[in-house]
Amino acid sequence: MLKIAYDSIYTHPLPEGHRFPMMKYELIHEQLLYEGTCTAENFFVPASVGTKWVLGVHDKQYVDDLLNLRIDVRMERRIGFPISEMLVKREWIITQGTIDCCTFAFESGISMNIAGGTHHAYADRGEGFCLLNDVAVAANYLLQNKLVNKILVVDLDVHQGNGTAVIFENEPRVFTFSMHGKENYPLKKEKSDLDIELPTYCEDEQYLGTLYKTLPKLIEEVKPQFIFYISGVDILASDKLGKLKVSMDACKRRDAFVFEQAIQHKLPIVVSMGGGYSPRIADIVDAHCNTFRLADKMFF
Repeated sequence: MLKIAYDSIYTHPLPEGHRFPMMKYELIHEQLLYEGTCTAENFFVPASVGTKWVLGVHDKQYVDDLLNLRIDVRMERRIGFPISEMLVKREWIITQGTIDCCTFAFESGISMNIAGGTHHAYADRGEGFCLLNDVAVAANYLLQNKLVNKILVVDLDVHQGNGTAVIFENEPRVFTFSMHGKENYPLKKEKSDLDIELPTYCEDEQYLGTLYKTLPKLIEEVKPQFIFYISGVDILASDKLGKLKVSMDACKRRDAFVFEQAIQHKLPIVVSMGGGYSPRIADIVDAHCNTFRLADKMFF
């Protein structure tokens, strides 16, 4: 059975003007239930991650500042919304959700977090709507518990996974792969183990051709035992921040190809949703729901 991390706190209200990014989590959950792709049994509610695991990735001073709401105005601006107790609590729960997904992925091949993919969070700071780096914390959890010794991060959000790249720059057991828009946020790119920068207005054929050529070779060379997949749908042509021209169908084919590679190589995979900023919330929800629909169809 496909197990999906979801808690109503994922959608907790933000001040006026910041609600839109959170709406999709509730709507994805509702749509999957409504259409029958999932039942209540598919969803689990994570606890709050132990600070021990957060400190395995993030600096103590930064973690203390988050927990005590001491984030200064400049960092709040970089993060993109005001810090509150509920927002911090939400990040701790999302991060535990990604850790819990690892256990389910070992059991059934795949597990998914309706939120997560907070790849702009560095060890010592947050930015780009990201406070904690859920994939980094979960990857470190696997390594520290000796559950695997080689991890591949496949980051296909339109924005580079800059925080993840820096967190693991000196960790050979984690290979970071980011395929993202060349002229997109962040302005200053970091160095992943493999970065592929896509030109502005990149369309389906070039996007999928690049992925088809790269990922199988990468799996063969890296020989991972586990995959974290950030499946941002901000690659869509409709996305107001994406700068690419990828169709809904190609976005779906992208997900199918990543899943095919995981199945073919018998690699457990945990999926975090990443970004999506199309003006119509229905487009965002449908694109994300396609990822869940494919996972249920291909793995179960």
